[in-house]
Amino acid sequence: MTSLVAAFHHRSGRALLAPLLLLAMVAVLVVAPLLKILVATLSPEGLAAWNTVLASPLSMNLWWKPLGTTLILGVGVAFGCLLMGGFLAWLVILTDLPGRKFIGVLSTLPFMIPSFATALAWGTLFRNSRLGGSAGFFEVNGISIPDWLAWGLAPTLIVLIAHYYSLAYTIIAAALSSVGADLIESAHMAGASRKRIFVGIILPVVTPALVSAASLTFAGAVANFAAPALLGLPVRMQTLSTRLFGMIETGQNERGFVLALLLIIVAASFLWASDRLVSGRRAFTTVTGKGGRTKRFGLGPWRWPLAILAVAIGIGTTILPVIVLAASSLAPQSGALFSNWNLHFWLGEAGGQIAQGQAGIFRNPVLIEAMWNTMRLGLTVALLTVAMGLLLAHTIVKRKGTLIANLLSQLCFTPLLVPSIAFAAAYIALFGAPLGPLPSLYGTFTLLVIAAAAHNLPFAVQSGRSVLGQISNDLEEAARLTGAGALRRMAVIVFPLAIRGVLAGAILVFVKMVRDLSLVVLLFSATSPVLSMVAYRYASEGFMQFANAITLLILVICLAAALLSQALQARVQKWKQP
Repeated sequence: MTSLVAAFHHRSGRALLAPLLLLAMVAVLVVAPLLKILVATLSPEGLAAWNTVLASPLSMNLWWKPLGTTLILGVGVAFGCLLMGGFLAWLVILTDLPGRKFIGVLSTLPFMIPSFATALAWGTLFRNSRLGGSAGFFEVNGISIPDWLAWGLAPTLIVLIAHYYSLAYTIIAAALSSVGADLIESAHMAGASRKRIFVGIILPVVTPALVSAASLTFAGAVANFAAPALLGLPVRMQTLSTRLFGMIETGQNERGFVLALLLIIVAASFLWASDRLVSGRRAFTTVTGKGGRTKRFGLGPWRWPLAILAVAIGIGTTILPVIVLAASSLAPQSGALFSNWNLHFWLGEAGGQIAQGQAGIFRNPVLIEAMWNTMRLGLTVALLTVAMGLLLAHTIVKRKGTLIANLLSQLCFTPLLVPSIAFAAAYIALFGAPLGPLPSLYGTFTLLVIAAAAHNLPFAVQSGRSVLGQISNDLEEAARLTGAGALRRMAVIVFPLAIRGVLAGAILVFVKMVRDLSLVVLLFSATSPVLSMVAYRYASEGFMQFANAITLLILVICLAAALLSQALQARVQKWKQP
């Protein structure tokens, strides 16, 4: 009997060891950097930084003006995305609009294009000569562009709305799809007008989706660095993210850490408030056991005008920026986009008369190294993140309801509340100096990989959970009874069945890393250049053709990754082919 009890305790201890190790790993990756940045602001230098940022003659420029600009951008982008995304979702889901499928596809694409790509395209078209350097396409061709449209708050708002509205569209369209025809037809039979149906039925049903879309687009705009930096910094428009970057870049780390904490508070507070708003409302059941179909409203004579408007929005936010970037990368003069095209910015040799004698991107050793580093970073982070995500998701799903599973779930999704640039600042605080036996990792490729893997952990875990939740426990239990260990069960059973979700999560992480600027902007160094940062540097120095060519290359890499993902999924699960 004693031996049986000992064997039971031994087996229980071994079963708890792996979850505890995973919990410790997540604590180091997520909790430790945030605690470190908090502790750093409680030192004498940190307390002085708090005073300087919040209650000194400098606080207006360090905190209050950037906060005001950040909130204007956040609220403006959220409102604009709800209007544009909601309008398109209504047209595609609930009306008889011609070409609904095509418009739906167009409406989901802008979020795949990096925000700095749209910002660069905007500058290429609308930049004026206020700051010197080369003017944009319109001004060169005789169209005067006012300062407010070329630089500052207005173009930043437009670019961010064009980038994030597809996120709002996706969320709202999913909610509208659940509004059954029986609800609307019942209201029609009761004599309700279209306005009454919209206000009394459709709007209450999609309210959670509206709140969710507003909170996510607000958080994205608040955390965005690329668009405010490219369109605002030249005219000294500061947001919290650009001000944070400036503090860290100039060596004022404590002030940067204070701004990072305040940025986290701003973003997390809005997300928390929106979550409370949704959780406190009444629930409406719209999905029943009856066959579901969607009631479409007739647009009458407005069908084609609205279809043309929707297509114009989609083309203007997806295809047009790519065309502008491609034309700029081939034009010797930024103002003459469609004449005298050549391949100098791609393949040109150094020492010529164009671009101050700089070589094209495929002949520039720095850019070739940046390309290699970008691919290496994306692949390394994708593989590392999905491996950790699968292990964590497996533990969370199999131990659902236990304390360890709940802790892991909460910690794994904490990075969603932390803007990318603030997360990078936290990693600088933790690993910017020697930590015990570890040397300083600041400026190394290793730090970039660890920080990126930790910040992308929520996507990998969610992807793993969605797939593992569909795999029956009986399969693993049968394998365990035959003597298969945990690693063998993962390799032979779980991984092959979850491969589609794993690949989807890996490609998502890879694409995010290839195009990301907010996270790498603080962790970037001359020894580990990446394409997004090199493109930003070129744009800051006025070499727009090089910046646009590199950005176009990033878009090609992301598209190739998505196509490769589809091909791999078709090969690895051939038993699902018809």
